[in-house]
Amino acid sequence: MRLEIVTPDRLEFSGDVESIIAPSVSGYIGILPGHIPLIARLTVGVLTVRTGTSRLTLAVSEGYMEVSPSKVIILAEAAEMPGEIDVERALAAKRRAEEILATSKEHVVLARARASLQKAINRLKVAKYQDGSGEGSPSVPEKIGRE
Repeated sequence: MRLEIVTPDRLEFSGDVESIIAPSVSGYIGILPGHIPLIARLTVGVLTVRTGTSRLTLAVSEGYMEVSPSKVIILAEAAEMPGEIDVERALAAKRRAEEILATSKEHVVLARARASLQKAINRLKVAKYQDGSGEGSPSVPEKIGRE
């Protein structure tokens, strides 16, 4: 099936894939070729795409996914491949959000800080950053299975 991932800035990905696992507001949803038509609202999370023996992961933010039996279109506020994620910037955003959550009492400020924290943690997860020792991962699909 064909997958297109579109953000306000650009076409992030376009290609043939075997499966998609996307973060919907109801939980993660798996899509295979021939899936029934569906429109789903997406939330912050990890988008996993399989193409043959390769797997590609992207950090996605809110958006929508339109599924037809042979094509999937994802419209997202943001979609970043691991190599595109600035780990230092994500860590700084995480720290700022945590500071605001610890000190603020205003509901609107707290809601924005929670959203920022969720996005930063998701970006770090996709970049495979762990305990200050991570270097991130390449933006090319990683091989899975036997070669």
